Amino acid sequence: MRYLAAYMLLRMGGHENIEAKDIKKVLGAVGAEVDDAQIDALLRALDGKSLDEVIAQGREKMESLPVAGVAVAGGAAAAAAAAAGGATAADAGGAAAAKEEEKEEEKEESDEDLGFGLFD
Repeated sequence: MRYLAAYMLLRMGGHENIEAKDIKKVLGAVGAEVDDAQIDALLRALDGKSLDEVIAQGREKMESLPVAGVAVAGGAAAAAAAAAGGATAADAGGAAAAKEEEKEEEKEESDEDLGFGLFD
């Protein structure tokens, strides 16, 4: 990820022909370790492709991923509760919102990057 980030920073900075030494320079500026094999693999994968093209392909892949979240589960819980007659849909939705808020608090305390930083 750090190699791609450095590559994109260079492209956004106006560099057209990016080489391994350019990426090493960017990563060296923040004190990150560099793996030549990964830089070479990135440059081979992006060779001859425009950055806009690569981003569009990535966006297409992301759109095909299944997505589910608390809002969907909360809506299902509200419908089930209303069907059972135990609570109104609004009451069940409120409970789902409270659970969502509790999960967000736990998420803030956790290590979201799982030990992987952008420039580690």
